[in-house]
Amino acid sequence: MHISTDQSLLDIPLIHDFLSQHTAWAKGIPLAIVERSLTHSLCFGGYLGSQQIAFARVISDYATYAYLMDVFVLPDYRGQDHSKQLVSAIMAHPDLQGLRRFMLASSDARGLYEKFGFKAPAKPETLMEINRPGMYQKKLADRHGRCR
Repeated sequence: MHISTDQSLLDIPLIHDFLSQHTAWAKGIPLAIVERSLTHSLCFGGYLGSQQIAFARVISDYATYAYLMDVFVLPDYRGQDHSKQLVSAIMAHPDLQGLRRFMLASSDARGLYEKFGFKAPAKPETLMEINRPGMYQKKLADRHGRCR
């Protein structure tokens, strides 16, 4: 697999389809929000030939902090070490070196990320969040008049 941060190579319809249809965290996300999120992120595409099969993005100030998110490998290509290659490329990226904190959230791939040094927060009691699960499904239902 070839990994690139060239945003012109990204298959945006594929990324949108996968995130909006096949993830719990972005179910129903509108295309415009995906496009805006890509513009403001360091994106990593994984390719076999010219076909995109994997994706991840990092939000960062490139000095002290980064957040890894929206990581996926298409189902037909899983179990072939593509996710390890993708995370390895992210962790080796020159703009992401020397950060004080690199975070992510994962419910099903913790073993993968642990291989790269990620672990549970040392002081989880210091972390806070605003979490709005299902927000894209609600917005979609509102637009169609099914939810009041």
